[in-house]
Amino acid sequence: MSATIMNGKEVAAQVKSELKQEVAKLNREYVQPGLAVLLVGNHPASETYVKAKEKAAAEIGIRSFLIRYPETVSQAELLHRVEQLNQDPQVHGILVQLPLPKHIHVQTVIDTIDPQKDVDGFHPLNIGSMQVGKEALLPCTPFGILQLLKQYKVDLQGKHAVIVGHSHIVGRPMATLLLNENATVSVCHIYTQNLKEMTRMADILIVAVGKKHLITSDMVKPGAVVVDVGINREEKRIFGDCDFESIKDIASYITPVPGGVGPMTISMLLHNTLLAARTQVKELATV
Repeated sequence: MSATIMNGKEVAAQVKSELKQEVAKLNREYVQPGLAVLLVGNHPASETYVKAKEKAAAEIGIRSFLIRYPETVSQAELLHRVEQLNQDPQVHGILVQLPLPKHIHVQTVIDTIDPQKDVDGFHPLNIGSMQVGKEALLPCTPFGILQLLKQYKVDLQGKHAVIVGHSHIVGRPMATLLLNENATVSVCHIYTQNLKEMTRMADILIVAVGKKHLITSDMVKPGAVVVDVGINREEKRIFGDCDFESIKDIASYITPVPGGVGPMTISMLLHNTLLAARTQVKELATV
């Protein structure tokens, strides 16, 4: 029996429909949420992601501002622009598209963003709030995965979730969000020994490495829920980190690539932008 395919496109469309109504309510208070995106260089994947984010924002009524810089932009100039956006009342969310050139220190840029405008959810204050279960702007991909699992009524409590990949963007925050849902969590990475042993213990397997078909059918426990975050481009095609065709006959649920996690990431960015706008409007009302 084939796995149920967790359709991120469908769930994201539903989320965006709800967000559009909420944005319209905010518009009636004469506030239009604004999202500023800083794009450095001409990285093809970044260009694609930014276009998708701009399109999705326009669909639900969020105003987006695209600010482009050449690859040679100095760190000082980029930080100065972030500081300006921090002070701009028309901008409620700031997103710096990654990756950045090697001469720019990514964490310094993230630290400069006003935590209330950090719609990527990477600022240390937002990460800290997430760790202790306080309301925060959450990292978009892990947040999107969590919403997708909940939409498909995947039981998380007490389940063994194994995450392959320990990046600050996906793996680590994903572990925190799952712990907050009372899952038992193991995190694997490049130095993990006996990866197959670990993945075969997973009730929920989340893979975010960036290596085509790293996970094969013999590495998956029958009936497991498999979430593939990988995006691997090869000859104009996109492949995940999991061998979808063989795993779909073993898993109970699985995400496709593309059309699984990606659309959820963008919808959570929009959610964060709306939440940021609401928070800032409330604060202004109490001044």
